[in-house]
Amino acid sequence: MTTARAPAKGSTPDPVGELHFKLQIPSLTVGMFSECTGLVVEFELMEYREGGENGFVHKLRGAMKYPNLVLKRGVTHEDALLKWFFQTQQASKRPSVTVSLLGPGAQDVRRWVFAGAFPVKWQGPNLNASSNSVATETLEIAHSGLEP
Repeated sequence: MTTARAPAKGSTPDPVGELHFKLQIPSLTVGMFSECTGLVVEFELMEYREGGENGFVHKLRGAMKYPNLVLKRGVTHEDALLKWFFQTQQASKRPSVTVSLLGPGAQDVRRWVFAGAFPVKWQGPNLNASSNSVATETLEIAHSGLEP
């Protein structure tokens, strides 16, 4: 039996699987999620055609844009997500939220912090008596951007 060791300083660590992550919202316990999308930041692209120049188009970087975070999980008995959905209608109640990728031993490998977060859509499960699928809920979170 072999035991895993921490990589030596200066060595390149192995990539971490995307199976374990958590969402932290200050003063709220929401449980675990099975899926998270929207960990994206990109610049808008502006194209400028210079008069008389047909060989190329100038491409200029515009404003940063961030898609919404979308989280999915199985429905549980707790309703903290729905309560948070209604609590954040006021801008003063929009905290930073953190998505953490967890490695071996549930240690944070990488964290992404999103400022001024607030839920914009909650979707409950599709109820179908003939289905044997797990009931899931989805929460979509808008935010002011990724904090450096």
